[in-house]
Amino acid sequence: MEKKGTLMHRHELGRLLGQGTFAKVYHGRNLKTGQNVAIKIIDKEKVLRVGLIEQIKREISVMRLVRHPNVVQLYEVMASKSKIYFAMEYVKGGELFNKVAKGKLKEDLARKYFQQLIGAVDFCHSRGVYHRDLKPENLLLDENGDLKVSDFGLSALCESRRPDGLLHTTCGTPAYVAPEVINKKGYDGAKADIWSCGVVLFVLMAGYLPFHDANLMDMYRRITKGDFKCPQWFPHEVRKLLSKILDPNPNTRIGVDKIVEDNWFKKGFKRFEPPPSPRNSSATMKDIQAAFEQSEPDPQAEAKPPTTPLKPARFNAFDIISLSKGFDLSNLFENHANQRPEARFTSTKPVSAIMSKLEELASTEQFTVETNNGVVKLQGSKEGRKGQLAIDAEFFEVTPSFSVVEVKKRAGDTLEYQEFCDHDLKPSLKDVVWVWQESMQRQQSLPA
Repeated sequence: MEKKGTLMHRHELGRLLGQGTFAKVYHGRNLKTGQNVAIKIIDKEKVLRVGLIEQIKREISVMRLVRHPNVVQLYEVMASKSKIYFAMEYVKGGELFNKVAKGKLKEDLARKYFQQLIGAVDFCHSRGVYHRDLKPENLLLDENGDLKVSDFGLSALCESRRPDGLLHTTCGTPAYVAPEVINKKGYDGAKADIWSCGVVLFVLMAGYLPFHDANLMDMYRRITKGDFKCPQWFPHEVRKLLSKILDPNPNTRIGVDKIVEDNWFKKGFKRFEPPPSPRNSSATMKDIQAAFEQSEPDPQAEAKPPTTPLKPARFNAFDIISLSKGFDLSNLFENHANQRPEARFTSTKPVSAIMSKLEELASTEQFTVETNNGVVKLQGSKEGRKGQLAIDAEFFEVTPSFSVVEVKKRAGDTLEYQEFCDHDLKPSLKDVVWVWQESMQRQQSLPA
């Protein structure tokens, strides 16, 4: 059903546009109207197995709530016994990131995109939705050059707030995350989104990030202090606006109401007047719930041997200190650093999601997978220069929502291991990795 053909007699499926661990996105065409759409196909069994049902439900319900010209629209949700399908607006202009990667934008164009971003984010907030991962990679451009906010996979609803009225889940992309999210003391989702919008504006105008450092902890310190410098070509009005948006104190940070009154911002800005909110939101939730009910895994999936539940070790203060470059004592006990090539990464994704990525990689690269006491063992089947490549991935839980994974070569050739890490492991884990911290023999520093 995922190849070219028809989907439930409603849509014609075309070429593959992209894919992740749990979903594939195809170009499609509505058979009745001829409208181009993007069809996201989610593997229901995989989602059930790793416990991401609520996240998918939230993403669908959020997209239904935020119908705005600058937000990717969800048209329809469908389901079979093994798959969930949703038909979305097809945005063929690609990511805004690709445009910025070529260099800074002209002031008028940067202002246009920023106006559309603020308009969309303001509308989301008015519907009780906080995106929490705003960055150029999640901002698409349509054929008219208009911006569309996408990827609500990390979004939160008002109901997600704790009794203190704040959100507490650490998520997002490090360089775009607000200081209060990093500090883990609870945060206002709207104010955190506004900070990310400020980082996006800086990137559009400068062509590079305001907060960037090879050392993650140094970058966090700069973010916490609001330590950034505008290039000389920034107009005075933009510098002034950014100083108010990238204010590390959320209590004094400028809000949307003040941004839209700013003289630089409001040039040519037209505010979107939303239609009335849907009266029956419970019907929407029932529709979403129905897509997940009566789920029957494919027979092939049932035949797979059960995976031993992974129980990550807990990190204590001494473990965390040992990750610091200044406290790494491994050279005192090892004769040759190259005998123990390793790399670490941090993640805010569930351990089950990281595991699923590793299993998917193993199947494509012909590895067998075994889990034992917080360690995932990948055993290669191909003969290399020094036998079969074997890799251990050890999981450590810092907090329930923050993990460290250490990847080591257990056997095989070091160069083959490093090539595997660079060309296969890292690209396949890009959706679950917060940041990589390479080992010392790779000449990259650990967090200080």
